[in-house]
Amino acid sequence: MTERDTARALAHPESCEIRLEGVLHALSDPMRLSIVRELASTDAELACSDFVLPVTKSTTTHHFRVLRESGVVRQTYRGTAKMNGLRREDLQSRFPGLLDSILTAATTEENRGPDAS
Repeated sequence: MTERDTARALAHPESCEIRLEGVLHALSDPMRLSIVRELASTDAELACSDFVLPVTKSTTTHHFRVLRESGVVRQTYRGTAKMNGLRREDLQSRFPGLLDSILTAATTEENRGPDAS
């Protein structure tokens, strides 16, 4: 790794350092949950610019940082793009079934609509 690559490396928690409260906090925000749902729908990594979010660039950066620091996503630089991948295997090994349950609940809630009780 070159000095430049090292400077661009982003800090991520190891799998064993991922905390339940951090994951739940990260996924409690509707914007971050929508990012995770989009990442879960593909096996590919997606650039931050692939997401169309109705917030400022600095707020978008904040949301991705929360997801990365909680261990929900892994971010790497590819050229000038910051690529994002869902840490599905790490989350499954730490908290079996949690991510799938949250994604299923989010889809169910979305399909139910705002007027359903």
